[in-house]
Amino acid sequence: MGFEEDAAGRMGMIENIDDNMGILLAKLAEWGMERNTLLIFMTDNGQARGVGSKARLKGGLVNVDFSGFKGGKNSPSEGGTSVPAFWRWRGVLPEGRNLGRLTAHIDLLPTFVELAGGRLPGGNQVRGRSLVPLLENPAAAWPDRFLFVHSGRWEKGEDPNLSKFKSCAVRSARFRLVNNKELYDIAADPFENHNVIDQHPEFVAQVRAAYGAWWTEAVPLMVNENVPNSPVRPYFVLYEQQLKSGGIPAWTPSL
Repeated sequence: MGFEEDAAGRMGMIENIDDNMGILLAKLAEWGMERNTLLIFMTDNGQARGVGSKARLKGGLVNVDFSGFKGGKNSPSEGGTSVPAFWRWRGVLPEGRNLGRLTAHIDLLPTFVELAGGRLPGGNQVRGRSLVPLLENPAAAWPDRFLFVHSGRWEKGEDPNLSKFKSCAVRSARFRLVNNKELYDIAADPFENHNVIDQHPEFVAQVRAAYGAWWTEAVPLMVNENVPNSPVRPYFVLYEQQLKSGGIPAWTPSL
């Protein structure tokens, strides 16, 4: 396609994932498991490169696509955490339906537990909600709530409270408060072009209070703050071991 090495590697990984998803779907059908397997395809964060990043194509530079979103990976903006989640359960979930509700990763465990007929442990450690009501009826009641985001990344041994308002966000169904000083009406302005914090003082006060309570509760749970970092990246080590012992299986793109 004309991409240079760095961008070609990225595009190749996209094609590799696409091919392997096709293989997985075909195997589920072959094994007769489509009707008792919930398949979820999603990502863990927004675009891995920063806004304004370029990639080389046929000797020139092209913009990296952010689909209009502000911010990418490790950003407190909507583009940092708004990700796709495709759910497929043949014969159980209707196809071509978009829920369009505010959900998050913390909702996965409660959902799986309910689908499996289990029960969550007591206490308040699990904060998510089961998505089963929405899966059964997209119009089901779904009370608004606050979802909290913090990118972390302070130095090892540093007091987390020094970074309390650094790279953080609070999301409700309509609004997103960014870094405690910018408010965006996501329903009307999904790409966060207009800061409306001065127009909603009562709501901002409510969000700030909720974030403060969450932070106060979260910091004592950061039990690994003083644990030394690993001197190596275990995944890299395993990759190198596989490369030396048996090599990496060849992959030929499907045409």
